[in-house]
Amino acid sequence: MSSVCIAVLIIIFCALIFDFINGFHDAANAIATIVVSKTLTPFQAVCMAGIANFLGFFICGTAVAKMIGQGVVQIDHITLSVILATLLGAIAWNITTWLWGLPTSSSHALIGALIGAGMASAGMKVVILKGVFKIFIFIFIAPLIGLIGAVFFTIIVIWCFRKTPPRKAGKIFRKLQLVSAMFYSMGHGTNDAQKTMGIIAITLFTAGINSSFYIERWVVFVCYVAIALGTICGGWRIVRTMGTRITKIRQMEGFCAETASAIVLISTAHFGIPVSTTHVIAGAIMGVGTVEHAKNLRWGTARKIIWAWVITIPASALFSGITYLLMRLLFGSKML
Repeated sequence: MSSVCIAVLIIIFCALIFDFINGFHDAANAIATIVVSKTLTPFQAVCMAGIANFLGFFICGTAVAKMIGQGVVQIDHITLSVILATLLGAIAWNITTWLWGLPTSSSHALIGALIGAGMASAGMKVVILKGVFKIFIFIFIAPLIGLIGAVFFTIIVIWCFRKTPPRKAGKIFRKLQLVSAMFYSMGHGTNDAQKTMGIIAITLFTAGINSSFYIERWVVFVCYVAIALGTICGGWRIVRTMGTRITKIRQMEGFCAETASAIVLISTAHFGIPVSTTHVIAGAIMGVGTVEHAKNLRWGTARKIIWAWVITIPASALFSGITYLLMRLLFGSKML
């Protein structure tokens, strides 16, 4: 087997590891509200979310994958070494933030790592500024849309159920939250698994296995399987942050936050905008908290999360850039 084929297999393996960690790291986004509101047990919630992640395979296209593959750095300057450094840098940042219990974006970690490795390899010229600018702007727009959508949706729901006895309303929202959590998890799988698809497609094109950049069906399938399995394994440190440290979540609040987030995620996936599922659900939870009990909203935790969002792209870029330079130092001319 040639060195190129071995490198491709290693990169695909690392990509699926990243996809698994993405699901593991972001499981809290899908299940925090439904666990904290006691609608499902943690085990039931992660199983439901994992299955819903996989259902994204059947409902959406690959617009986000194409954006990651062709809209961040110039594909002609990408090498297999750059791709491997990208994945290792993104994995390192995800594990670091998981240990800290911070709900950062796996999507932006991958994007930042791709930028960092690309710049370490060929300089600033490889970065597609228009694409990166759009992604950076949506760091702020996506959670804002989630927040505003959740505010309006919560107000409408409160008005519609204003005459319903609390106990009866709780039973209704307990059932509705199952639907909203499933809907949100489909959006999570649809949006996040596509980033890894784009990386694998770049790898196959760079290695000369494919003559052009396109997403093969087997790539779609294995990426959805990996993120679903990661979600099923869960990430309980971040569940605590998302579900209890921003604001108090009950069935109604969980339903509103998940529904608003799901609409945003599926809409942006349709238009090929790689937003962060973490940012969207956190913004929606803040929106619900603003309507229900703004004074009890833990703005200190919210500020900590927002700072983590802002530094994710540059931090993961630094991780991958250093990784690439170390690889070049160790392997020199043998790098692919």
